[in-house]
Amino acid sequence: MAERRRSGVLDTCVYLDLATIDPAILPNVPKITAVTLAELNQGVAMARDPAVRAARIEQLGAALAGFDALPFDDMAAARYGTLVSMTIAARRDPRPRRMDLMIGAIASVRDLPLYTRNVCDFSGPERALTVIPV
Repeated sequence: MAERRRSGVLDTCVYLDLATIDPAILPNVPKITAVTLAELNQGVAMARDPAVRAARIEQLGAALAGFDALPFDDMAAARYGTLVSMTIAARRDPRPRRMDLMIGAIASVRDLPLYTRNVCDFSGPERALTVIPV
């Protein structure tokens, strides 16, 4: 088994599945991004069923209480453009992967690995981003 990394960014899908993931495969200090908070807020807004909405509000509240989200700042915005270009060069459409690429850009400019269940979403930009499958 590989040595556990000190820190890393959790993709939204990993954050949502934290209860079912062995903590030993995650970084010692997991981080989330402001983009993940946006996705969690979107999930609350789109929930039609009250029970689903309540569960999503709980997940959002836990994220807000448990993490200081990394921002999508000027450096991440510039890196996002690079990741989009790399995705296009790999003959892939970046549009359905926008949020994932934004999360990846935040991780990349901070030289942090990205932990994800959707490794295929990062086919192309892997030269600028360390992706760890979960």
